[in-house]
Amino acid sequence: MSQVSRQKTSVVRGNWLYAFWKFSRPHTIIGTSLSVFGLYLVAFAVTSSEFATSQLISVLGAWLACMCGNVYIVGLNQLEDVEIDKINKPHLPLASGEFSRRQGQLIVAITGILALVIAWLTGPFLFGMVAISLVIGTAYSLPPIRLKQFPFWAAVCIFSVRGTIVNLGLFLHFNWLLQSKQTIPAVVWVLTVFILVFTFAIAIFKDIPDIEGDRQYNITTFTIQLGPQAVFNMALWVLTVCYLGMVLAGVLRLEGVNSVFLVITHLLLLCGMWFRSLAVDLHDKSAIAQFYQFIWKLFFLEYLIFPIACLLA
Repeated sequence: MSQVSRQKTSVVRGNWLYAFWKFSRPHTIIGTSLSVFGLYLVAFAVTSSEFATSQLISVLGAWLACMCGNVYIVGLNQLEDVEIDKINKPHLPLASGEFSRRQGQLIVAITGILALVIAWLTGPFLFGMVAISLVIGTAYSLPPIRLKQFPFWAAVCIFSVRGTIVNLGLFLHFNWLLQSKQTIPAVVWVLTVFILVFTFAIAIFKDIPDIEGDRQYNITTFTIQLGPQAVFNMALWVLTVCYLGMVLAGVLRLEGVNSVFLVITHLLLLCGMWFRSLAVDLHDKSAIAQFYQFIWKLFFLEYLIFPIACLLA
């Protein structure tokens, strides 16, 4: 092969990998990854287990299964929303033409199968969590059910998977892995409720920058029903409740966490969120999108801060 041919092949491969990265929706991949490793650290801390290298294989297996499940869910959504994404998210591979519909279907089919097989080989709780998540993700996007067209059920799908199923399922899996017989402790329930409510804010906020395409294709959202300003304010106050709830848990000295660390970090994040929100222009789509990504960064931070609080207890 000539040097020019090798360079062309390298460029094509690089473009394909970048397109696949966009297809996987990086912010969801990062969030899912942090939830896997964060829940492992929480389980490790609350069960007072000893670290063993063999645990890493099961943790990586759980991570890989969740990654494949993540790609399946977001990929299926893109397959069903190509025309809408041409308006709302023209950079996505199917909307831009970087991937053909056939390529998208193959990726979704392969990752869905891999998610189930890897989860089944890794543990019963993980398999149950992944299977339920895929069923809900399918119902969210795929006709004739297509729950995403109903604002209430769309929000329920998103925060039930990210908030409840993922957190409790991963903890039960790691609890089983660490051979602990204890039931789900209070710290895990607190984290689950926090993420559940936090994800509701993400679910309603994500439609603000997509209002044009959703309205054109008759996708009913809270943003269309209530208006961008009302949904923006609602999301801010929902997130405020989340952070004040964590502060209250710290003040009440929740067992299994470092209360001082929990209170200080969440007060700082709450102040930072409100300060950042003051600069958002709801008439500027890019500003809205940037704040949406900022909310996801706050989501990422929780899976770093809370496990640290547990390890410091």
